[in-house]
Amino acid sequence: MSLGFFSIFTFCNLSFLSERKMNRFAAILALLGVFWTQTSASETYFLHGPDNAYVVATMTIDNEKDLADVHIRSGLYSSDTIFDYRHGYVATKLYSRNACFILKIEKDSIPELRELGRLAFEKQTLKKIFSPNDVWVEYEPGSSTIANIKEWFVYGRAIENLCRDLPIYRLVKSEAPLNSRACATSGVPSILGIRICEKLD
Repeated sequence: MSLGFFSIFTFCNLSFLSERKMNRFAAILALLGVFWTQTSASETYFLHGPDNAYVVATMTIDNEKDLADVHIRSGLYSSDTIFDYRHGYVATKLYSRNACFILKIEKDSIPELRELGRLAFEKQTLKKIFSPNDVWVEYEPGSSTIANIKEWFVYGRAIENLCRDLPIYRLVKSEAPLNSRACATSGVPSILGIRICEKLD
């Protein structure tokens, strides 16, 4: 029996219930809906940048693998980002720099996967919301490496698939610089901006 048929059958047979019982039943259905959303294998969200029709992003959350996969398409400023909560790393591939940047997840700066999904749902539903948290990070130019098998084991398969054969820079948290024009942006539009800057001596 399909879910749609089950819903029609159920509601057709609820006409005899009192209003009070109907309200209780509606509350139970709402709870089941929340439970279904939180336990479904994956969810995809379509997000736009603030007042910018040229920035389009999709974010897919895989609850079974504890992953969020973000694709931003904005010409030269396009990026792909993996939030791997199981391994504890965020990796961003910046197309403008043909490199990958890897950051250790810290709870005080990167929202949990469920929170990221809730914010994305709200952003997609209420399109006018714009309240990103910016995480400022920096890397040392000339310090890139090519990851080896041991490092891929630490970072996980999803990040390996994103960054294999690219120069990798390790990121550390920093303060917002006085001049941020040279910094690159990735992350989740209108939700979590990751601002990547070169470390200045």
